[in-house]
Amino acid sequence: MHVLGKAGLTLAGVALIIGGLMACSPLAAINAVTPSSTYVKTEGVAYGGSDNPRQKLDIYRPAKPPADAARGLPVVVFFYGGSWNEGSRKDYAFVGEALSSRGFIAVLPDYRLYPEVRYPDFLTDCAQAVAWTLRSVRALGGDPQRVFVMGHSAGAYNAAMLALDARWLRQAGSSPADLRGWIGLAGPYDFLPIDNADVKPVFFAPDSPPDSQPVRHVQAGAPPALLIASHQDKLVSAERNTAGLARLLRAQQVPVVERYFDNTSHASLVGSLARPLRLLAPTLDEVSQFITAPPDRAPAP
Repeated sequence: MHVLGKAGLTLAGVALIIGGLMACSPLAAINAVTPSSTYVKTEGVAYGGSDNPRQKLDIYRPAKPPADAARGLPVVVFFYGGSWNEGSRKDYAFVGEALSSRGFIAVLPDYRLYPEVRYPDFLTDCAQAVAWTLRSVRALGGDPQRVFVMGHSAGAYNAAMLALDARWLRQAGSSPADLRGWIGLAGPYDFLPIDNADVKPVFFAPDSPPDSQPVRHVQAGAPPALLIASHQDKLVSAERNTAGLARLLRAQQVPVVERYFDNTSHASLVGSLARPLRLLAPTLDEVSQFITAPPDRAPAP
């Protein structure tokens, strides 16, 4: 477990920043103070074979590629949260900046949300976005052997389902075997019965399909995982979801790195990727270390 050792005044300063951000639109405020000089951005690329505006993605490439860029850079497909009810890739430019500043290519897709769709249609979209990335990885300057999926909250659920339940990527013409690993931030991986009123209709509560839960799909040979959560998370139980999934993965010999932070909440965990809030937790450092040197993948049985 990581416990930050920053001075009290430093943490107090971060708290003031958070308070200021919360006074307006938090994500807009974070993006307003996020530099754009570290990346080159390609916007609005269609990935789903339709004109649906929710089936588009943005690409963030490092403005100054690292010395070993000729071999191809790691590529991270990031899915945002929002209870499958809201969210926009444009709100997460700070994530694209964070990842590209570490020498990675970041792909940020939108996906269809409730009430336009319910489970599992948003997973179909996410799988198509990943399959598009895998097909396009060399053209993007990426390394096809180092493609990761990552998400926060509902987005972490999406990433988990693509990594653990082969149905979705298979339908899109790909496979979890094509992923080098996956990263979940404050993800709901085991949430039946559903308490959140916004989420209930998304998963047809009270008749939610049991196989909608990532914990039902843990099996040997799955991609290595980095699971990060907050002890202060009041929305998604870190013990039930993150720790519970980690135990199941280890029982199947799947490599998993597990991290918990004390100074972040459910929302500020993803916020800690942004430059103004990185004092809250070493989230970006943990993500970067995992992507740069992921655990070896255990062979499938």
